[in-house]
Amino acid sequence: MSKPIVAIVGRPNVGKSTLFNKLAGDRISIVDDTPGVTRDRIYADCTWLNRSFTLIDTGGIEPESSDIILKQMREQAEIAMETADVIIFLVDVRQGLVDADMRVADMLRRSAKPVVLCVNKVDNFTKYGNDVYEFYNLGMGDPIAISASEMQGLGDLLDAVLAHCPESSAEEEEDARPRIAIVGKPNVGKSSIVNRMAGSKRVIVSEIAGTTRDAIDTTVRYNKKDYVLIDTAGLRRKNKIKENIEHYSIIRAVSAVERANVVILVIDAVEGVTEQDAKIAGIAHERNKGILILVNKWDLVDKTTHTMKEHSKKIREVLSFLDYADILYVSAVSGQRLSQIFSKVDEILDNCTLRISTGVLNEIISQATSLHEPPSDKGKRLRIYYATQAAVSPPTFVLFVNDKKLMHFSYQRYIENQIRETFGFRGTSIKLIIRERKEKDQ
Repeated sequence: MSKPIVAIVGRPNVGKSTLFNKLAGDRISIVDDTPGVTRDRIYADCTWLNRSFTLIDTGGIEPESSDIILKQMREQAEIAMETADVIIFLVDVRQGLVDADMRVADMLRRSAKPVVLCVNKVDNFTKYGNDVYEFYNLGMGDPIAISASEMQGLGDLLDAVLAHCPESSAEEEEDARPRIAIVGKPNVGKSSIVNRMAGSKRVIVSEIAGTTRDAIDTTVRYNKKDYVLIDTAGLRRKNKIKENIEHYSIIRAVSAVERANVVILVIDAVEGVTEQDAKIAGIAHERNKGILILVNKWDLVDKTTHTMKEHSKKIREVLSFLDYADILYVSAVSGQRLSQIFSKVDEILDNCTLRISTGVLNEIISQATSLHEPPSDKGKRLRIYYATQAAVSPPTFVLFVNDKKLMHFSYQRYIENQIRETFGFRGTSIKLIIRERKEKDQ
């Protein structure tokens, strides 16, 4: 089941970023040891009482401002509201209830999403406690008093937020249809690709609103098999959104990737691969989704004998952490190579769920350590006693070693590459979990 999405919304300077950072904790400063991934701080994965959710930060809302920056912040917040399952409406007890809060409340009511009213900066309840009751005038239910900076009241806030999030969805869990998210920057042709995949064969089964999102899910039948296409460009109000604001595509990607089995990253062939492409790709990679890279508008590129090779080299440089993902050059306009997408998706799904027997796996590990001796430190050499596959989607392998500190990142990558050379695993990440076991335990 996909994780719920929670958006923090409110006027500027009410403490949204402080609350975001406190709820995200140390996670927000983690860059991960994934080369080439630039983390965008607009979202973070959080956990409360064994419940996981994705938290989205937004720019402050100035409902009637004509200032271009404030207007963009308002539009960004509107996208977050449309994407979220639950909204935290943050207000400031020290500034008190102001007209802008009333207008934000009106916007939230129109969103028809569950809203938790949160009054921030209540550092001293004796001093500010009575001021909290003023916010009942917003008509948004019981206000929850917190101090984000002092981390007071955050447990009550999270309890209230998660009360709006279903713990499980039997319908979603029973739905075995592969879900394919089409992600990428604005104007790279995502909707055109979805329309081609769905419409060229006239095989659309149904169009339904996403269960908890405003993206449009399209069910497509291809070769007697159903797939669900998640089009991140299908959000409501898209005509009112300035597509040049990169945060919008980040928010959309987070929502779509959470629900997908396979993520298709669409890159503009004319513009080439960009840092924003890396950010969006990083979202899918960090969540261990199956990934396919599509280079669209290939018909618009002037080609020589080496054009495709040169493009692929550049993509591999920028998206170095996706060396396991295949690259497909397509044209949504002409339909070039689009027929290969479904077979690629099936291949990725097979690889995501591929299981390797313990005996064969340990034989490969043994050969790998013979070919390339494990690292050592101060006379102590790494020993890999045993390996087993613990899970699929993504394929996850546990390696039992004598000393975890001796398992350098480079040697871990070497082991992963040996597994890939033997079994393929194209289109899916691989997780290696290193566990320490003393020799006397053998």
